[in-house]
Amino acid sequence: MSTSSARVPCTIVTGFLGAGKTTLIRHVLAHANGRRLAVIVNEFGDVGIDGEILKGCGDEACPQENIVELANGCLCCTVADDFVPALDTILARKPVVEHIVIETSGLALPKPLVQAFHWPAIKSRVTVDGVVAVVDGAALAEGRLAADLGALARQREADTALDHDDPIEEVFDDQIACADLVVLNKRDLLDPPGAEKAMAAIVRALPRAVKIVPVANGKVDPAALLGLGIGTEDDIANRRTRHDAELEHDHDDFESFVLPLPEISDPARLAARIAAAAADASVLRVKGFAAVAGKPMRLLVQAVGPRVSHHYDRAWAAGEERQGQLIVIGLRGLDRDGVARTLLG
Repeated sequence: MSTSSARVPCTIVTGFLGAGKTTLIRHVLAHANGRRLAVIVNEFGDVGIDGEILKGCGDEACPQENIVELANGCLCCTVADDFVPALDTILARKPVVEHIVIETSGLALPKPLVQAFHWPAIKSRVTVDGVVAVVDGAALAEGRLAADLGALARQREADTALDHDDPIEEVFDDQIACADLVVLNKRDLLDPPGAEKAMAAIVRALPRAVKIVPVANGKVDPAALLGLGIGTEDDIANRRTRHDAELEHDHDDFESFVLPLPEISDPARLAARIAAAAADASVLRVKGFAAVAGKPMRLLVQAVGPRVSHHYDRAWAAGEERQGQLIVIGLRGLDRDGVARTLLG
């Protein structure tokens, strides 16, 4: 347990692509009960779509200037270059920030990030309140790690030689191994047998007794999420992961690209195009926002596998260009041109 009251607690939210990390954090911001929060968003890709989503919250608990986006790749690979300056920025804020929430990319390994809390530039100022792993319950119930990895799951089943070489499996296992709390998200999509199967998959991956909280739409009571007081950095050496013997890791199995999106007239038609693009076995996730003709609000769109959601999240600001954009995250070698043609129609 951490004993220094002077250090700002940090909650690290990790989890696979599309598990619902951003939705969970938005819920925490909206129910902060006066606690002054800051968020570090580690987006995988060329633009911070997740940062845009969070900034659309407009919650007084975490004003826009308290959201720092890192878009230079996986945070666990760029701790020195990105994380320390981001902390410096947040810790200089007035009024003083009381709690920091760090959203890692879906590909991040938590352990190197937690280990960085031992660095002299960090150790005296912050502590890891806890590591929260968000998992996609609906996907686990179907025997997959994420809703959009069916093709890869079938490949793994056919070739057992991939057991120790599949980075997606390794990322999932490492995130669970480091977790102080597991959030089983998308409970509303599970029937009782599915919920039992998802829970069993998490229990099998857990190396020790950790609380599992089933929720729908990321709605975790902030009181259950913040203030764990674990000081995870003091125990991180005991969190055994597959990458312990490696000095570094890479994510060469993944790539992403950003697609500018002209103003649209029909959200349903855009959703259909996104669903068609997401059906490509190499596409892991599509997310972003669009300008709809005649509408003053920005349309937020997200796709995980065959599930596409869209809603209006905020008004376009005065003078803001009504230009939409989509970020596509996929496996290395995906057909960018083909996916772009499908999305643009």
